[in-house]
Amino acid sequence: MKVARYLQLPQLLEKKSFFLFGPRATGKTFLIREQLADRALVIDLLRTDFSLRLSRAPTDLEALIAAAGSPSVVVIDEVQKVPQLLDEVHRLIESRGIKFLLTGSSARKLRRGQANLLAGRAWQANLFPLTWTELKEQRFDLDRYLRYGGLPTVYLSAEPREELQAYARTYLAEEIQAEGLVRRLPQFARFLQVAALSNGQMLNFAGIGADAQVSPSTVREYYYLLEDTLLGFMLPPWTKSRKRKAIATAKFYLFDTGVTHTLAGTEALDRNSDLYGRSFEQWIAMELRAALSYQRTHQELAYWRSTHQQEVDFIIGDEVAIEVKASQRVSERDGRGLQALQEEGMLKRFYLVSQDPVEMVKGSIQRVHWQTFLTRLWAGTL
Repeated sequence: MKVARYLQLPQLLEKKSFFLFGPRATGKTFLIREQLADRALVIDLLRTDFSLRLSRAPTDLEALIAAAGSPSVVVIDEVQKVPQLLDEVHRLIESRGIKFLLTGSSARKLRRGQANLLAGRAWQANLFPLTWTELKEQRFDLDRYLRYGGLPTVYLSAEPREELQAYARTYLAEEIQAEGLVRRLPQFARFLQVAALSNGQMLNFAGIGADAQVSPSTVREYYYLLEDTLLGFMLPPWTKSRKRKAIATAKFYLFDTGVTHTLAGTEALDRNSDLYGRSFEQWIAMELRAALSYQRTHQELAYWRSTHQQEVDFIIGDEVAIEVKASQRVSERDGRGLQALQEEGMLKRFYLVSQDPVEMVKGSIQRVHWQTFLTRLWAGTL
């Protein structure tokens, strides 16, 4: 079954060359094949013949392009495999005006290896797991998504648990062990489980290090590694509140609910459990992150928590505050964080998102069902 993706590569490439980053198995190769097959030369660096030739002689890139009839777009898939190619890409953009799409599942080699990031000659886009707006025509199943996540090969599989186990093994073997990114794999595997269990919580390097039996400095490096390999992202604190002092500690979310449960060892997701609520919150974070990226709004996603423990799950820029509750019936108490933030007089709109079918407006706080919220989000009308 095919799922039409929201991200449109031809529209991006009309404007500029692009880096396209995304975790493994989010569908970058499929997207390129579906949207660019008739107009692009695709150079897949997972193919040994290409990677060996171009690592020995990066200048052969121009000859490959000429042999293909000088196509209007050149795709270099998994560009981090041969980062020295970027000097040639830079030259060809400048001298011949060729549009490039440069894909990768890890930005670590490019950033840490001081690769040529083309100095603004290529913008960056990201591909995420399947979103609600992409799946809604396929009878979106919320409980399935919360448990197994949105990786295409997982969500559409008859055996999602097996697919996720294979994914976790592939990540450890190919991204971590093969690249020599950590010295002790068992220690990193312990950290992954602890990180998954503390997903969506404020970072506490000392506490996580104690649970994973590693030093706080090692925990810090491991989190940077998760970001570099696109397995997760930091959610920064929003610290602009004036009446209530804000906590300045970031949170960390893994990029997919199914991967989170697999790394944590979750056996079942009980509708009435705290874990279900945290998974629902993580899913809304995933939707917000994807929508902001795909719509290229360039607004920062953050969260707010005061030193008096008042909290709001997500803040978009300096405009929208969002509290997320998995309950099917919300109360006044559920909106207390929003009420406290409303008193700051700095944000424009306030949403309490839940599974409650009864929607209403209480003052400036809008209580909405998650489907209503996501419809507005993807329509750009929040």
